[in-house]
Amino acid sequence: MNIAGINPIELKVFLNHIYEFKKGVRQMVLYTTNRQYESFAVKRLAGQGISYFIQSVGDDKINLFFGHEECINAIRYLITCPLNELSPEKDFILGAMLGYNICDQCDRYCRQINRFRSRNDEKKEFS
Repeated sequence: MNIAGINPIELKVFLNHIYEFKKGVRQMVLYTTNRQYESFAVKRLAGQGISYFIQSVGDDKINLFFGHEECINAIRYLITCPLNELSPEKDFILGAMLGYNICDQCDRYCRQINRFRSRNDEKKEFS
């Protein structure tokens, strides 16, 4: 792969994710990359008939979700804000969909809920 403006080293992870998806290792992938690679990535995914969803991350990066169509359809409803602003429940669902360790996701969910409760308790003190 020697395309003008494309650095093969930077896209190696992306291409590996496609390989894992096609082999059934992953049902869905989240790949964050520089916006300059968006057209290359979209062309590759569309050419292979892989569903995708793009979320902007600032001016120069994107989150590229791709995988099975039913997963990407759900992502379109789930991801309506920056990922760092997801509710603990949506964050948990996203992690599970991406195949993260479910016990780790449970721990993360509990930590987020406890932080949320702590912030609300602090707000009540100042009311």
